Amino acid sequence: MIKLFVGLGNPGPDYAATRHNAGFWWIDELARLLKVTLSMDKSYHGYVARTTVDGQTIWLLQPQTFMNLSGKSVSALAKFFKIKPEEILVVHDELDVAAGQQKMKFGGSHAGHNGLKDIHAQLGSADYWRLRVGIGHPGVKAEVLNWVLKKPSPEQQQLIDEGIARSLKALPDFLSGDMEKATMVVHTSKPPRPKIPKPIKLEE
Repeated sequence: MIKLFVGLGNPGPDYAATRHNAGFWWIDELARLLKVTLSMDKSYHGYVARTTVDGQTIWLLQPQTFMNLSGKSVSALAKFFKIKPEEILVVHDELDVAAGQQKMKFGGSHAGHNGLKDIHAQLGSADYWRLRVGIGHPGVKAEVLNWVLKKPSPEQQQLIDEGIARSLKALPDFLSGDMEKATMVVHTSKPPRPKIPKPIKLEE
């Protein structure tokens, strides 16, 4: 089961609404669902909440170390409470997934994501779960940095918010440890297709 839910982002108001903070948005929504409040804990270098679900303690974490030092926060909490890498779900923005969609992944490469790169290093393992929140791609590699550090358009923001809400339907499966079902729920929760308006018939 997942005992530690981590959302990645950058601290401070300048970054709060930027695409790179999609992981923070996911944790904010999870905290709302679980009716818990995140508060700063310097021991773990981030905003932390602790709660109990069905007798099992779970943690929510938003590292405040800046993205490229996320592992410092994650490893501090995980190692102190003896949470194994496979019991951690890291939620982060993903350029290669369309806005409104999410993808689950276990282990494997960090694919150049600076937050994941540091978590790999600090945990000494790649064997943790990731939930990749789609933010779309600008289409040009040179624009990537500018893209992730900017606010999405209102239409994109709505797609991302709705996608986060749909992926959180997998919460009972994350908590029960049925990661196969959780993955299926996340992967099948795609945005509804836009309705194509019917052509208007002109009276003869």
